[in-house]
Amino acid sequence: MVDILGGLPGGKALEASVNRLAATARNGFEVLTQGGLETGAKPSQFTVVERSPMYRLRRYFADRAPAPAVDDRPVILLVPPMMVDANVFDVTENNGAVSVLHRAGLDPWVIDFGAPDREEGGLERNLADHVVAISKAIEQVAVFRGRDVHIGGYSQGGMFCYQVAAYRQSRSIASLVTFGSPVDISAGLPLGAPPALVNKGAEFVADHVFNRFYLPSWMVQRGFEMLNPVKAVRSRLDFVRQLHDRDALLPREDQRRFLEADGWVAYAGPAVADLLKQFVVHNRMLTGGFAIDGDAVSLASITSPVLAFVGLSDQIGRPSAVRGILQAAPKAEVYEAQVSAGHFGLVVGSSAGAVTYPTVTRWINWLEGRGPQPENVVAMQPDDGRDVGVNPLVAGLGGIATVGFVAARDVLDAASGAAAGASAVAREVTRGLPKLARLGQLQAHTQVSLGKLLAEQAAADPHGELFLYEDRVHTKHAVNERIDRVVSGLIQVGVRQGEHVGVLMHTRPSALVAMAALSRLGAVAVLLPPGTDYAAALRLGEAASVLTDPEHAQEAVAVAERVFVVGGGDRRDRPGAARQDLGAELVDLEQVDPDNVRIPRWYRPDAGLGRDLAFVMFSEVGGRLRAKRVTNGRWALSAFGTASAARLSQSDTVYCLTPLSHSSGLMTSLGGALAGGSRIALTRDFDPERFMVEVQRYGVTVVCYTWNLMRAVLDTPGLEIPRYHPVRAFIGSGMSAELSRRVGETFDAQVVEFYASTEGEIVLARVRAGKPGAKGRRLPGSADVALVDYYFDSGRFVEDGDGFLQEVGDGEVGVLIGRADPDATHRDVLLRGVFRPGDAWFSTGHLFRRDEDGDYWLVDDVRTVAVTERGPVYSIPITDVLEQLGQVEQAVVYQVPGDGADGAPRVVAAVTVRDDAELTAGEISDAFAGRHGQYPDAVHVVDEVPLTSWYRPRRGALAAAGMPAPGPTSWRFDPDQQRYR
Repeated sequence: MVDILGGLPGGKALEASVNRLAATARNGFEVLTQGGLETGAKPSQFTVVERSPMYRLRRYFADRAPAPAVDDRPVILLVPPMMVDANVFDVTENNGAVSVLHRAGLDPWVIDFGAPDREEGGLERNLADHVVAISKAIEQVAVFRGRDVHIGGYSQGGMFCYQVAAYRQSRSIASLVTFGSPVDISAGLPLGAPPALVNKGAEFVADHVFNRFYLPSWMVQRGFEMLNPVKAVRSRLDFVRQLHDRDALLPREDQRRFLEADGWVAYAGPAVADLLKQFVVHNRMLTGGFAIDGDAVSLASITSPVLAFVGLSDQIGRPSAVRGILQAAPKAEVYEAQVSAGHFGLVVGSSAGAVTYPTVTRWINWLEGRGPQPENVVAMQPDDGRDVGVNPLVAGLGGIATVGFVAARDVLDAASGAAAGASAVAREVTRGLPKLARLGQLQAHTQVSLGKLLAEQAAADPHGELFLYEDRVHTKHAVNERIDRVVSGLIQVGVRQGEHVGVLMHTRPSALVAMAALSRLGAVAVLLPPGTDYAAALRLGEAASVLTDPEHAQEAVAVAERVFVVGGGDRRDRPGAARQDLGAELVDLEQVDPDNVRIPRWYRPDAGLGRDLAFVMFSEVGGRLRAKRVTNGRWALSAFGTASAARLSQSDTVYCLTPLSHSSGLMTSLGGALAGGSRIALTRDFDPERFMVEVQRYGVTVVCYTWNLMRAVLDTPGLEIPRYHPVRAFIGSGMSAELSRRVGETFDAQVVEFYASTEGEIVLARVRAGKPGAKGRRLPGSADVALVDYYFDSGRFVEDGDGFLQEVGDGEVGVLIGRADPDATHRDVLLRGVFRPGDAWFSTGHLFRRDEDGDYWLVDDVRTVAVTERGPVYSIPITDVLEQLGQVEQAVVYQVPGDGADGAPRVVAAVTVRDDAELTAGEISDAFAGRHGQYPDAVHVVDEVPLTSWYRPRRGALAAAGMPAPGPTSWRFDPDQQRYR
């Protein structure tokens, strides 16, 4: 037939067409029946060294390995992504990873997770299960070979390598090699959609899809194709066009079959949800603080050398995302090697065989001292942000998918949020400052409390992370269950709704559990500051019982009628019977079995209303202890206001450095974090030397402070602040203007200074950059404020001709007052008939001025301001002037009794001076020139400024020493010369 056709006119062309058609049919039939063309390639030989339900550990070419005693080959363990078959490292006989590395003299191993849908319990695997499995495999290989292991991972397998290196703190890991593995997810989103939209879509899918379903292998493969649908379609068309040419197809046939059929495995739902929540929504590969097997882990712990392969046309592991490792692992030496390939081409195909794996070999040989540094391996530099653009079709599809996710989630949110509670308010508040107006829902009759907010969060996201403490992660569900157990214990010992109970505990999870349990019960937590007069505090707080931790039990027994112990578990050294002689009834609430507690009918969990008293806190004013009463509504207002002003979200980790007994710890740190849905990193005892270590380990994005706490951090000897760190903001109160400037510049972060009155509902916040030292403006939803004039000599407010209080103008000093609810305001601070008959306001007792922009500046307190013969002298502006001198480290202003006939006090400033600096009288004189009476009568240098446990300067200790004598480092103001001498 062919010969006949060849002899006809045009027969050669016809003959070629017939032969092409026959070859196409023959090859097509083979593809349809066999799944592909037979290439004759054989998989590389391997031995399974270890089997477990989670993985199989393969050692390749074990039969060709030298005897263990003489085997000095470097060893590498390769890690595949969860959704890709482990044979990704052995797709082609000549260019596969295991073959190339073995021929180059390395000992290749591969961890094989199998197909989850065919493994017992495989579909229940989460992300941590894989990391822990890889860690065990590293240990097994290291012991087997008697040397550290190089680990290499492709795509998500490389992410696993980073995570396990951090989890192990680089123990037994010689180096990390990753192929197209993203670290900064937000920098290289493959869908081309804005990060905020992708995050919302990812969050919706994690919460509502993968908590019920898994991804079968065919869906994983289709999803991979949809990341670049144009390329997928073109590849299939090219294959069909060349179906007649077997020789042209065979070199790429193994690769094609792997990508289109054999290379994909199912993706377990919990593992996908973990990936989306931790590393897409919260981007914790970059910031740190992700959870592995209950431990808080950060890539900042990695110290092993890193080689990251960057695919120049990779649209999945985009260069900007891959280079995020430079920021995430500041302690590691990080290198990169660029390859002209896409995501899959990095590890499979000609580029992989010719460039990728030979580079890996040279890299390992260099680290092992067996060769020079590879020429194409260079120190990684910060990404310039100029990634190759995403295909418009890809971006469009990604955007549509993302918008669909968001729309679906919003529908569910609307349906489930019809009944607005405290959590609904929190969600709205944290979406932005304009939403703060929704705080109008927090009325006196609103059911809101610390316990209720925790319960709602646990119900909405039971597996969500709430606390990080001593490197462990505590989930919302676990914390909420523990709160209920403590409530049962309190009921068992007779604590009732409305009862006042002292709380004396270190800052730790059990302290918050204790406070939340009292809140859930409806009792009042009387928060005893460490080191204070506990007996006096209990009297002021009207409490006879104390809830304490084991460390404070003995002190509590000395002052309380009954003591309840929480925390510490079986490791505690519980107080002995001898203390019973002191008249205290000691009860270990940890030993109470909740199942044996009869719950009374009066108990309603979290029944507290906004008007109900929730906490009693304490402060010292003029050396005297003063009780401050905080209602549920007042706590909620401060909490939600903080969350809104600091833009706290679920992606934040808030570092609570202040004691929970301090208003900043309770209302700003703890309250703001809970209202924003953020994680809370707790530290038992603040240690400046641990600050950066814990910031990086926990992935801290927001740091809470009080007063001079951050000065202790900045002055830590040898403090190293990495170029890249996760902190974006500092929130708190009491930081001086100069310290605020230093902190903002040192960390390149925003300092959000708050003022929150403990009585009433005033919240001021500086939410915009600039004006260090200012308290900012009133947050919408908080009480209206005004500044009124004050007679310092008589201690009365200035009245106008009609008897109403006189407001002051911009730039003038007045007492800050706020609009009040007369039924909920303590009579000591309540003011009536202030601006019109019958109106109700309350006095904060704090002196402020308002600038022309409307920002408020705290200057002093009416109870401590020095009323001198030249008028009132305000301490905070004097402190600011002195600390702006480059030589001065810290300043504190106080008053001492005067020696004149009128007995007017004298104003003294004590300063500490920086090392190797010298302060002169002339510099002080110049600083206060033209201050119109706002200057100290004396300035002297001290070795240190005494501080409280929350880093507030103790003026009383300095004032007790009296007026400092003149000397080389002590100067007095000469009113005649208008200078210091």
